[in-house]
Amino acid sequence: MKDPVNDFEIPEEWLSKSPLPRSEIEDLVSRGLIVVLSDGSFLKRGFTTGTTAAAASKAAVLSLRNSFSKGAVISVPTAIGLRAEMPAEYAKDGEAGVLKVYNDHESDITRGVLFCAAVKKVSLNDPEFSAEKAVDNLLITGGIGVGIIRRAGFETRVGEYAVNPKPLAQIRDSVKEALLEIGLFDEICVKKESGLIITIFVPDGVTLSKKTLNEKIGIIGGISILGTTGFVEPWNDHLGEMKDVLIQNAKKAVLTTGRQGMAASSMLFPGYEIIMVGSRISEGIDAAVSAEEIVVCGLPGLVLKWGNPDMLKGSGFATVVEVIEQDPTNPLLKRAFDMCVKKGKGARIVVVDRDGLVLADSRGEFDYLMKS
Repeated sequence: MKDPVNDFEIPEEWLSKSPLPRSEIEDLVSRGLIVVLSDGSFLKRGFTTGTTAAAASKAAVLSLRNSFSKGAVISVPTAIGLRAEMPAEYAKDGEAGVLKVYNDHESDITRGVLFCAAVKKVSLNDPEFSAEKAVDNLLITGGIGVGIIRRAGFETRVGEYAVNPKPLAQIRDSVKEALLEIGLFDEICVKKESGLIITIFVPDGVTLSKKTLNEKIGIIGGISILGTTGFVEPWNDHLGEMKDVLIQNAKKAVLTTGRQGMAASSMLFPGYEIIMVGSRISEGIDAAVSAEEIVVCGLPGLVLKWGNPDMLKGSGFATVVEVIEQDPTNPLLKRAFDMCVKKGKGARIVVVDRDGLVLADSRGEFDYLMKS
């Protein structure tokens, strides 16, 4: 049986070990809701901030005609063709809220967070409506708790709300479904007699953003609305054989050395398959047989010593971090980094500190974060 989210062919032996009835596990896998592990156990996938915002947006549009009681299930499309279903917390008079599904990704701080949307039908000459920014007369914007891009280099332009292109399209498609259901699609999207403003907001987004790297990388005032597949991959320390398979199948792979590397990578490389490999960096690179792009991202202690295991020998320093803190221009650091680049066989090498600041990037794209 194939996992429809990551295209992993699940071995029959793994499925046979599952404590769940076969019909139940096949149903959950086919809907992209779980990842089966080698011992037959499973981890729950969640839905991205983009999918959750899309569900809130659809519920808000539907509530222009009818209010929904708490728990009403909202179904929205995802980028990979599967449907995502989640209950609305509330939906009334053009505003709705949906809780982000609690998944088995231990570092996902947005699990259980309320994502909201408010929609308003307006005339085309309404000062709030921008025809230039609208698509099919749907203007999607952000509100409180959604960050604003303040540095170049992201998929979204400087000055815009941090809603990436794929979730933007997902929100738009979900809104169109709702407009068809309540009979407003022709008026707004076809005849273009009116416009619709959809505002995404996250009541706890400002507070949550303080726990992310957003401010450090140039996203101010809230969290980001992200997502490539529409699903959040689960993660814990027991993924076992699945880790190697994920590396083998990944088209854009980020190999990280630990949890700080994973946290930084999720912000720096949205849309990439992020896999923790610890000190097995070389093995990870060799395993990435399908990858069109490979990134190695992690803390200096593991990454630089992978490049040059003997970098501290005779240096008088006890750790790599000590070198960085006491003598940041020491040629030991550049020499080890250059050895990483050579050892990486074309992989991009990114070294970050525990605060998420980029210390070195072989491609130079994150040089604005580098310490002097």
